Amino acid sequence: MPHRKARRLAVTRRCFITSSAAASALGFPGVLRAQAKPVKIGLIHPVTGFVAYSGQQSRVGAAMAIEDINKAGGIKGMGGATLEAVLGDSQSKVEVGVSEVEKMNEAGVAAYIGCFQSPVGIAASQAAAKYNTPFIIDVGASDLIVTRGLKNVFRLKPGFGRCADDAIVALGEINKAAGSPAKSAALVHESGEFGTGTAKLLASKLPGIGIEAKELIPHDNPTRSMDNIALRIRGLQPDILIMSNYVNEYTLLARTLHQQKVNLVGMFSVLGGGFNYKLVKDLPEVAENMMDYNHWFNPKSSKAQDLKKRVEAAGGLFTFEVYLTYNSVMLLADALERAKAADKEKLIEALTTSTWSTDIVPYGPTKFVNGQNEGGKAAGLQVQKGDIQVVHPAQFASASAVFPKPKYN
Repeated sequence: MPHRKARRLAVTRRCFITSSAAASALGFPGVLRAQAKPVKIGLIHPVTGFVAYSGQQSRVGAAMAIEDINKAGGIKGMGGATLEAVLGDSQSKVEVGVSEVEKMNEAGVAAYIGCFQSPVGIAASQAAAKYNTPFIIDVGASDLIVTRGLKNVFRLKPGFGRCADDAIVALGEINKAAGSPAKSAALVHESGEFGTGTAKLLASKLPGIGIEAKELIPHDNPTRSMDNIALRIRGLQPDILIMSNYVNEYTLLARTLHQQKVNLVGMFSVLGGGFNYKLVKDLPEVAENMMDYNHWFNPKSSKAQDLKKRVEAAGGLFTFEVYLTYNSVMLLADALERAKAADKEKLIEALTTSTWSTDIVPYGPTKFVNGQNEGGKAAGLQVQKGDIQVVHPAQFASASAVFPKPKYN
């Protein structure tokens, strides 16, 4: 009997030691606790295809936000649950974006973030609505995204309707301050939902600031030559050119006009896909004095400047895709904190009632109306001396506008 009793005690002690060691390894010495289950986030972006650079930049922003949240202790309202990215490549194709939604639903994602291109975002968020899964649009300008009555769709940034209104005000004020040298415009746009919708809106509003819209000139994606469009612009002789297109065509058109020395009072874009630090770095002479009304970081924000330094330290560029996706992940994390669960109904409710705020971008507190954040605002930008400055509105401005732009000799 003593022998058998001693053996039972040895087994009991051995089990206790093993259990204690396992608990200690998990960070809870002497006590066994269930580790919080990670929250999966579906990230759908075009990391291949004709806008791959923009999609890759969005991934950079998402990765930085997830890293920051997890390092800070995860979602505290969910016991420290970490965020886990589930990556999807839309390949710049609508049907592929929808397919990624289906695959990620099978993987158990709590929410989606994407998709850069409006057509992909429209279709992908519609697919997510079948599963009542929240979908945060990080980049996607079309207002069709938030006018379909879908309760699962949220867009933190303003769309082309709000941006067109604000851009017209900015252009009108800049033109008036210079003595109104711009009296006519040509509008060049990509032929999809983003470019066409933006150009039509702007053309309808230009007369209100004393500028005639001479012609709307569409182009396909991709376009390998802008020579014919440059000839049309030269023939029209507009005072300003207004552009609404994606990065490759935006850059190609700007370079072609520079090479052909087409004189304009100004080159102005709204949500210009190629207006970023890459353009300034690669084509500084082409970029100089170009203007854009777009989403931009707050130059007076220390958080924004810190993010910018982190991106540049890794050899990257701080383009708008980076901080728009960063903020979208942060918005979702805030909703998870308040919902205290990855339950889709609770998460949609938390997003709907969100008042999340950040000074990384020049926004006010978040207020969603039909899925659109009414607190978002873009800014007037201009390339000056190899850098991008905010020139409108005045409270965020880091420089005054150079307008009209100097002529070619």
